[in-house]
Amino acid sequence: MTSHDAPALTAADFKSGQEVRWCPGCGDHAILAAVQGFFPTLGIPRENVVLVSGIGCSSRFPYYMDTYGMHSIHGRAPAIATGVAISRPDLSVWVVTGDGDALSIGGNHLIHALRRNINIKILLFNNGIYGLTKGQCSPTSEPGKVTKSTPHGSVDTPFNPISLALGAEAAFVARTLDSDRRHLTATLAAAAAHKGAALVEIYQNCPIFNDAAYAPLKDPASRDDWTIRLEHGQPIIFGANRDQAVVRDPATGELRIGPATGDDVVIHDAATPNPAYAFALSRLAGPGLRHTPIGVFRDVRRPTYDDLFREQIEASRSAGPGRLQALLLGHDHWTVGN
Repeated sequence: MTSHDAPALTAADFKSGQEVRWCPGCGDHAILAAVQGFFPTLGIPRENVVLVSGIGCSSRFPYYMDTYGMHSIHGRAPAIATGVAISRPDLSVWVVTGDGDALSIGGNHLIHALRRNINIKILLFNNGIYGLTKGQCSPTSEPGKVTKSTPHGSVDTPFNPISLALGAEAAFVARTLDSDRRHLTATLAAAAAHKGAALVEIYQNCPIFNDAAYAPLKDPASRDDWTIRLEHGQPIIFGANRDQAVVRDPATGELRIGPATGDDVVIHDAATPNPAYAFALSRLAGPGLRHTPIGVFRDVRRPTYDDLFREQIEASRSAGPGRLQALLLGHDHWTVGN
């Protein structure tokens, strides 16, 4: 049977049958259901999908997906996924990680995978806390956060994952919410369509150690005024009455919040080559998450590390066999001892 003859896959085909061992109410359940429902739309056989995770609650994800996968080591999922993507260009490679796993011990691996533009999709579950180890402060916890590791309140300046990714020259950067199934699925689709490294930050609720951290962005009474939805090619207008907007200050050129009535309303362009525009969007949210943008911040095309690497290999093969002895005895060597 060829792939063209194979029956269409459904969400049930991507369910492994393993007991899902997350706390009741955890946002990971919603993300898992969305991914299982979305993957069949890719039209990719399950055996051509690989999920690599690190350590954390989110990193149990590969167990619950009926694909190939690896529950790897703390913070190193991007590095392992890099090896898979480079050696097997026929595979769809996804990384599932958390804010602690990706931004603390795994920070270097994350930024280098993004700057190199490895053809992998990175789902960063951000609940602002260490959940698996029972409630310590994470790299995205807000200042003053009282936790088991910061009993007097955190004095750390938290990471903004979107700003961090853009600073690393990531070609695709997006943010979505665990509880917004439609937006989450649309964002996953955009990431999957991007050739190269794609980072999707997913605000995810931890009901045990950081419950309702993102409530203002989800509560029907506040979400329209607090959340800025980015749509490529559309004016960035928001608010329950559609009366607020992201505008460009005519004097400084900076982005700020203003009325949706003037000519200075910004038209969102995720394909802007300079990441400074997307970075400015990532800095709009004030204390308490007010004016938080969600959607695709940046989606630009540039060569992937995978393609450039394989081109080098092919070029070296075309040049004929190498001379190992000449390399070993070339000018860049020295003699030790007599």
